Amino acid sequence: MKILYISQYFPPEAGATQTRAFENARYLKSKGHDVIVLCEIPNHPAGIVFKGYRGRLFKKEVLEGIRVLYIRVFTSQKKNFLTRLAFYLSFMAGASLAGMFLLRQNFDLIYATSPPLPAAGAGLWLSLYKKNPFYFEVRDIWPDSAIELGEIKNSFVIKMARKLEQMCYARAKKVIAVTKGIEKTLKKEKKIPGHKVEFIPNGATIDSFYRDQSRGENLKSDLGLHNKFIVLYAGILGIAQNLETLLNAADELRHCSDIHFLVAGAGPKKAALESMAARLGLKNLDFIGERPRNAMPELYSAVDAALVPLAKKEIFKHARPSKLFDAWACETPVLLGIEGEAKNLLDQCGGGIFYQPDNHRDLAGKIMAMKNTPWTYRRQMGKSARLYVEKHHSRRVQAAKLEKLIVSLSG
Repeated sequence: MKILYISQYFPPEAGATQTRAFENARYLKSKGHDVIVLCEIPNHPAGIVFKGYRGRLFKKEVLEGIRVLYIRVFTSQKKNFLTRLAFYLSFMAGASLAGMFLLRQNFDLIYATSPPLPAAGAGLWLSLYKKNPFYFEVRDIWPDSAIELGEIKNSFVIKMARKLEQMCYARAKKVIAVTKGIEKTLKKEKKIPGHKVEFIPNGATIDSFYRDQSRGENLKSDLGLHNKFIVLYAGILGIAQNLETLLNAADELRHCSDIHFLVAGAGPKKAALESMAARLGLKNLDFIGERPRNAMPELYSAVDAALVPLAKKEIFKHARPSKLFDAWACETPVLLGIEGEAKNLLDQCGGGIFYQPDNHRDLAGKIMAMKNTPWTYRRQMGKSARLYVEKHHSRRVQAAKLEKLIVSLSG
């Protein structure tokens, strides 16, 4: 089958969206399908175009056999309502035009993933233009989550976003939900017929994400933290994560000289968080920058616990962040600050400790509890979590479900 896969974010950018799209496309390619990915010129999350892509309206590449068309978008290091809107809409317009004039071939289906919702808007338009079936993957309910986080306040933009959302649901042959909460919302609140909704969850790339104790210990020594209990946050430094809770917990634990915090990543709140850390005088916390995805297993192997937070919002009760499965695949126990579905997974596999979202004192207390837990028990936490991910959340298994779904409906 000839498949056009639309994802605004894609490697060499790093992140959960990029990895899911890449693993899906790679698996589909391995099964003999002709896959073309349509995505943005790499710039996310900092808003700075990567070297090798600057000054280009578009660029074609082949990534592990997958043909990729990168297109120019509006970028800005300033993250506010207007720059985000221009960023998203420029991709929708550019992807639509690229699909019409640079990708003239016929496809058997168009698969678009959201958020951001305008990326699905490009898929919707191209499915109409090319008369192709449209598959709509929903990784977060947009625009609902953006509204709840205060990213979208303009009434006209909200109205247009809701219209686009409904058009995508109506056109889609299948709507793929990545969490049970999203699946339930789609069926009950969004009124999507049950037969149109499929559940294909997030997971980890278990063949490349695994614990490497030797390399982890070497990295720990290189960081000068050999005798420390290390708590790692790795991911986007954004609004949804409310990482001020982490910094306040580090402040609460500044008297514990054997506890150290690492923050790996980039994002719209990086400067504000660095300023807050400097204002608090946090000597027990380091920002170590964004790390390539292939370096993450080594980093997870070097630390004692991985922080997986989201702000205390109703909409996040159906979240299953990919970083949760990445940590577990590397046998790293987690400190989970998300209520609902993610907590249920934690309870099932025993892969860490829950703390109350947005509560820095509770987080500090749970860090102390994990630190004081015997090492052998923490290792068992990690091993149990790895087995759970192998059984239920392998990205390869999830991609196989997607391929089976597409093939079964191709007739």
